[in-house]
Amino acid sequence: MNTAGAGPQLPDAASVANAKTTLLQLLARAGVFTGDAEELIGVVEAGALARAYEELTGGVPGAPAGGGEPDGSDRLGAAVDVVHELGGIAERALRHAVGSDAPVSAPEDRPRVRRMEVERAQVAVSPLYLSLTSVSDFDPEVTTEVLSAVLGTMGYRQRAMYAGQLTEFGSAHRPRLERLYAEYGPGSAISIHGRYSLIHSPTSLAVLERLVTAPSALREEWDAAELPPAWLDGLLTAWDASA
Repeated sequence: MNTAGAGPQLPDAASVANAKTTLLQLLARAGVFTGDAEELIGVVEAGALARAYEELTGGVPGAPAGGGEPDGSDRLGAAVDVVHELGGIAERALRHAVGSDAPVSAPEDRPRVRRMEVERAQVAVSPLYLSLTSVSDFDPEVTTEVLSAVLGTMGYRQRAMYAGQLTEFGSAHRPRLERLYAEYGPGSAISIHGRYSLIHSPTSLAVLERLVTAPSALREEWDAAELPPAWLDGLLTAWDASA
């Protein structure tokens, strides 16, 4: 068979379905619920499409990420249309994976936080925290409750993209965060017990991001979870002192 000039051999639909089913079965044996595993796979699939869209919009003339009229020949216009359709496919894939967001304006509007969302948040926040400070002996048993309060301020789509938002927050405020953790975190002279104790937990970074971004919603979720108000007050005091 002559394959000269043929395009790359890509996995067909049956092979992709087989790989996905195999992965779901392996995750199920590890104790991951099928619904959680499908959501994770869906987010990865949507992300792959989104990355391809971003790469193409950077390389196709007349195809800005924000849309707009294509310039040039009909062939270029058709290419631009295909690129933008890829963006639409990525958007629909994300909606299918995590659900569409309703406006988050009141506690009753916020969807229940799921276990996998908490796991994703914990995976996102831990390495970022360790890039700012060291490991602490303090490991609060309420980690799930703290992250649930944080995620409770968001809709499904925001939770799916929270790792990126945390990374942006860390980059934008890194010098201030470094001062905060040096003064109040592990290795500092501040006692591990008391109003600053949460600063010894990676969850403190997620709480700080919400205190800056959505303070009212966080306090509502915090009070509903009956978490210590002193922890929020301590974080705010440390944050203001590190400015």
